[in-house]
Amino acid sequence: MASKAALDLLVIGGGSGGLGCARRASQLGAKVAIVEHGRLGGTCVNVGCVPKKVMWYTAQHSEFLHDHADYGFTVSDWKFNWPTIKKSRDEYVKRLNGIYFNNLEKDNVEYISGHAQFTGPSEVKVGDRTLTAKHILIATGTKPMIPPNTPGSELGITSDGFFELEDLPKKTVVVGSGYIAVELAGILSTLGSDVTLVIRYNKVIRSFDAMLSDSLMEELKNSGVKIAHFSQVGSVSKTGEELTVSLVPHTDAGKAQDITNVSTLLWAVGRNANMVDLGFDKTGATLDRRGFIQVDDFQNTTVKNLYALGDIAGNKLLTPVAIAAGRKLAHRLFENKPNSKLDYSNIPTVVFSHPTIGTVGLSEAEAEKMYGKDKLKIYKSSFTSMYHAVTTRKTKTAMKLITLLPEEKVIGLHVIGLGCDEMLQGFGVAIKMGATKADFDSCVAIHPTSSEEFVTLR
Repeated sequence: MASKAALDLLVIGGGSGGLGCARRASQLGAKVAIVEHGRLGGTCVNVGCVPKKVMWYTAQHSEFLHDHADYGFTVSDWKFNWPTIKKSRDEYVKRLNGIYFNNLEKDNVEYISGHAQFTGPSEVKVGDRTLTAKHILIATGTKPMIPPNTPGSELGITSDGFFELEDLPKKTVVVGSGYIAVELAGILSTLGSDVTLVIRYNKVIRSFDAMLSDSLMEELKNSGVKIAHFSQVGSVSKTGEELTVSLVPHTDAGKAQDITNVSTLLWAVGRNANMVDLGFDKTGATLDRRGFIQVDDFQNTTVKNLYALGDIAGNKLLTPVAIAAGRKLAHRLFENKPNSKLDYSNIPTVVFSHPTIGTVGLSEAEAEKMYGKDKLKIYKSSFTSMYHAVTTRKTKTAMKLITLLPEEKVIGLHVIGLGCDEMLQGFGVAIKMGATKADFDSCVAIHPTSSEEFVTLR
């Protein structure tokens, strides 16, 4: 039997952004319910940043094992067991699912397990329940895509499928050049899979600063990842348990080739807005040209009292961004803070490649386009981390500061190298506060560290 429940806020999607908004709104006194048909925590907790970081740590252990002899340790006959870490990782994720459920209970947010479908702009059906709310938030995230027009593409998996693998693939083809592609290619290769990375142009992470892209290309090759440049997958076929991935040129610089005896094909070619059976057309709201929900700076859709945030809104697809935007929205709606909104500029970002990448602010190309080359002063450094002083294996650290003249305000900071994931947060705060090169120089260096280079650049 249908039932109606008037709510202050109904959140559709139990991922980072939805949970952040729902809990904060309830803490501010709103009557809130959240609908989720899958596991709480969304992409990040279940098939994204959390389990991926566990696998990145796993791969880091493999790297360090190669350096143990140089540091005086004798380690013989070590073996890696994928099922062991998969079991531990999955149990950790399951514990997090429970923690999110408990947090909802603690904050008096009603959790509704089921699939939400709009029947109007302010009315949603979940099973036999009909829910109404003064405010409705869509935070259903995105889903990884598989190319629909490539013959045999369904024989591959996505990043979601990566976390379902029962063992380390012997031979892997990863298709894509973005951060997900390079992260998973790096993990698999470091753990011992024979990896080929298929990219349509000459570089990976082409939207990042060129220094980062160039440096990562060199590190990928040095680590043993094969790269098929200027290529795309033409077709995929299966014989027994193995795949043949047939590549065709994407540009004249590419070449046709067959990669045979492939254990796993992993697509990392983009993500689409997750609106399956949502009934979005019943809301009257608008999508942008990329298929994401169109919102303004305050997360408003084109329909009054209907909002969207996080990946579904297509801006800065990062977990902390979704959480921050969700909390800002809650304060605007339920704490009478009409100007509460997230500032999407200068958001620090880390890529868990091997080695890691950290970036905040404008790339050099973006800064030149915005201000002109003559208005910039660039500081660079490239060196080998002290960790590698006694190791046979080497990785490079490269850094860049982009400053705006005349006061040399820091408008871009980019680094690739060991430990940069942990060093970036503090520099992100400094740049958000408007730090100049003189401010960096005035800070005494922490020695011996890689991060000290940022306050001693000349």
